[in-house]
Formats: sequence, C-alpha cells, structure tokens
Amino acid sequence: MHGNAGRKGEERAGSATPVVVVGAGFAGLEVAKELGRAGIPVVLVDRQNHHLFQPLLYQVATAALSAAEIAEPIRRILRRYPSVEVLLDEVMAIDPQAREITLATGRRLGYRFLVLASGSRTSYFGHGEWSRLAPGLKTIEDARQLRSRLLLTFEHAERVDDPLERSRLMTIAIIGGGPTGVELAGSIAELSRFTLARDFRSIRPQNTRIMLVEGLPRLLAGFSDKAARFARERLERLGVEVRTGSMVDHIGPGELGIAGERLPVGLVVWAAGVGASPLGAEAGGRTDKSGRVFVEPTLEVTGSPGVFALGDVARCLDADGQPLPGLAQVARQQGLHLGRGLAAMIKDGKALQPFVYRSRGNTAIVGRHAGVFERGRLKMSGWFAWLAWAAIHVYLLVGFQHRLLVSFHWLWRYITYERGARLITFRDDTRQPPPARDAANDRERGAAG
Repeated sequence: MHGNAGRKGEERAGSATPVVVVGAGFAGLEVAKELGRAGIPVVLVDRQNHHLFQPLLYQVATAALSAAEIAEPIRRILRRYPSVEVLLDEVMAIDPQAREITLATGRRLGYRFLVLASGSRTSYFGHGEWSRLAPGLKTIEDARQLRSRLLLTFEHAERVDDPLERSRLMTIAIIGGGPTGVELAGSIAELSRFTLARDFRSIRPQNTRIMLVEGLPRLLAGFSDKAARFARERLERLGVEVRTGSMVDHIGPGELGIAGERLPVGLVVWAAGVGASPLGAEAGGRTDKSGRVFVEPTLEVTGSPGVFALGDVARCLDADGQPLPGLAQVARQQGLHLGRGLAAMIKDGKALQPFVYRSRGNTAIVGRHAGVFERGRLKMSGWFAWLAWAAIHVYLLVGFQHRLLVSFHWLWRYITYERGARLITFRDDTRQPPPARDAANDRERGAAG
C-alpha cells in the first residue's frame, strides 16, 4: 500500500499539479473555490478534515456553542468543484528549487504554483514549557480540552472543604488582552455569574475570581483608546480583574507569577501571542520575528517564484506600509484575490495584480450586548457594536445551517442565560496543586477514589 502511494507520488511530482494549496482556512478555501470554478486542477492539503471558524472557537471553550456548529467538512465545501482534490495529510518539507512538497505519508507532490495558507500556532515567547499548564486555543481539540478544564475547576471546588484550596481552584487567569482574551474573559464571567450560579450547592460560582493579564499599557492594542477604556469598564462591571502593564514571568503547577508576585490559580488560559506556521521559511522566504514570510504586493513570497503566502503566514503590508492584521477578513480577501488572479493567469496569461485590502472594520464583544466596532472614522460601542459583531460573524460562517444554528443558540442564550454545550469530555491530568497545598489535594484524590 505504501509502495503504491510512493509510486503515485513520483508520478504526481513528474507531471506537476498546476496549483497546490496548503491549508483549508479562509484563505486556502477561497483560492481552491475560485480555481475550481475555473476548472483548473488543484490539490488542497490539510491535516484536518474540516474548515474551522476560529473567531468563535472561544465560544466552544466556554460552552456557548458546540464544535460542530463552527466546523464544516472540507470535502463537503468543495464537492461541487470536480477539479479540486482534497488530501488529508501534512506538509513536512518544501523544495522550492524542485517545486515539490513532501507529505507526512511520504507522498511527494510537484506543483507549478504553491499557495501557503497554513495559518498560525500559539506562541509562548520562548517558554514552550508553559503550554502544558496554560493551554492555547487554536483547534477544536484545544477548545474541548479547555472547556473540560474550565468546568472541572468548579467540579473540583465543589468537592473540597479547605477554603484556601477552594479559593485557588476558583481563580482563573487569562493571559493576553487582545480580542481573544477580552472575549474569553467576558464569556467566562457570564458563564460563572449567570449560567452556573444556580447549579452548585457548596460553592458560589458567581464569586469566581477572573483575572485578565496584559503586558501592554491597555487592552485591545489594535483599537482606539476609547474602545480599550470601554472594554475595561465593561469587563470590570462583570467582575473581571483587569491587570494591564503586567508581564507574566512564571507559570507553575497551581500558580501564576506576575512581576515577581506569585498567585495561586486553578486555571490559566493563554491568549497572548501567535506565531506563523513554519512553512513560509521552508519555502525559502525571509521571515519576521513572528515567523511571517515577506511577500510582494501580488502575494508571491519574496525570492521564491511561484510560491504564494496568505493570511497569518504572510507579512503583507497595507497602503501605509504597516503589516496587515491576522483577521479572517484579511485572509478571505487575499484568497479571493489570488484565486481569481491565478485563474486568469493560467487560463488567459494575464499578469497578477497587487492585492489591496479593504477593511470591513475591527470588532470585539465584551460580554452580554456590549461590543466595540471600528471602521475608519466610524466608531461604535455598546449594543449596536454587539449587533455588528454578531452579523459579521454569522456572515463569515461557512454553510447556511451553521448560520441558522449559531443565530438560534445566541438568541436562546440571550433570553435564558443557558449554555447547552457544558460537556466534560477530557479528564485533566495536568491539574496539580501548588507545593503548599499537597494535603488538601490528597484529600480530594482520596474522595475521588
């Protein structure tokens, strides 16, 4: 079987597929769809079998939505395009001179054009050892594990008698004050203050201590000062303790270090940074400190003819010479632009045109019917910004059924405060007490046994 796969790979490398797309996020999907509409042969490679709507992943982690509501099978999305082939595989190496990629299964694919849309990964700024104790949020598995850890903090607190241990367990810290961190903090606050408040007998979930820690002087660095102040005020109204200008210097079992201070915590969530997929560097391009590969205005990787990079993996500059943000709308627009451009070049010999980003606005929500929305001179906060956020996210979801289900669940949650996806599907073996609390934890393990 493996030998057959290898021979097929050699044949493919020899003939060279016109276009190979790596990654089925917003950018990769749009490229594949545009080329598929033109009937141009495409191979799309992704290590998952689904397209994931990452902007709503935190709602899976906080039990507001289920994973199936924000994910769609890639083959289902692309089945109407016969010229598009989907491979469930992972790119291990790129040879730009030979114009060939090597997959995890050993298969090799030749290409005429290579499109890298492989996204980003969680970055711990040189502290990879923190990943086990402070989970990030990039995949469905990440969200499910985080949801389980979050719900387990309340379950464990319900079982212990030691007030200090209970207080520690009910202390949750979110690291990073960007849109993800702000939305996570607001969602966890609503979960504890409203949804869980009536479900426990020994603890009061509404008294959970929730901290949002940001190293910069204010929240939401990509927004205006006014939006940042509004977000902070709303979070504090929800009972979130906001710490700006505070750098994390230690994450250990059951404790968090901020500027030399050690705090007992039950859960730490990492929302502080991302690094680009390493495939940009594999393609021979020059990268910045976060791993994004430099691209020309046409989205072609600088110094690597025939290789293009989109979305989070690309360092693409706007009209003012500033790098474009890692937003879904940026990736989607780049995918549409490159897909149409490649189709016109392959079929009609037309030259590729420079990409021009047209912002649809930046938006984030801060709990119940409160959000911020900014587009040029238009700046909104509060109810209307929250509605704008909801409309934009529903529009960007892939599949009518997902738009319908998510809209219904949001409406139901708004009316009832209930969250139906409160499933613990992962038993956390990393939960350890701080050194001084061993006795309390031993009692808890004895009760569990």
